[in-house]
Amino acid sequence: MRTFVAIDLPSEIRRKAAQLIALLQPTTKHVRWARAEGLHLTLKFIGEIAPEKVAEVTSRLSAIRIAAPISLAIRGAGYFPNERSPRVIWLGVEAGNDLPALASQVEEALLSLGIAKENRPFAAHLTLGRFNGPNRIPLLQEVLRRQEPLDFGSFEAADFFLYESQPSPGGSLYRKISRFACVGM
Repeated sequence: MRTFVAIDLPSEIRRKAAQLIALLQPTTKHVRWARAEGLHLTLKFIGEIAPEKVAEVTSRLSAIRIAAPISLAIRGAGYFPNERSPRVIWLGVEAGNDLPALASQVEEALLSLGIAKENRPFAAHLTLGRFNGPNRIPLLQEVLRRQEPLDFGSFEAADFFLYESQPSPGGSLYRKISRFACVGM
């Protein structure tokens, strides 16, 4: 089963992201857009694991704790790796040091199970879409610029989830496997 660890989003942020996606969709046919109902803040992409390994992953993740809920603000947008050669369009996530610390704890907790650490530093973002064709997208970029400043709201995250990613013709569907309260010492 294909799995990842992520923070869920409030419905109001999803609603605003869905409005932006609906505005941007007509500007290009070369983006595979995310489903707004599936938007999440990935802490760690695990990948394929055997179903019998889920209990071990769950056990390791349940031991993670931080001192207080994580304050998150969803603001701005951008492209990976950059605007000239985009492969991903994303919404920005503003957070203090607690978010990278949580992502690091997730990495460390799973390392003992043979799940490798990421090669890249943690970059908090919400993926809106992935480019699947020519990346000359001046209309999309112009429409996005006209929406600035982008502010989707703020929230406090006190938990995170282990998800299963299930491929489907209209894009992946995500199912929560386990919930983890990350607050408390």
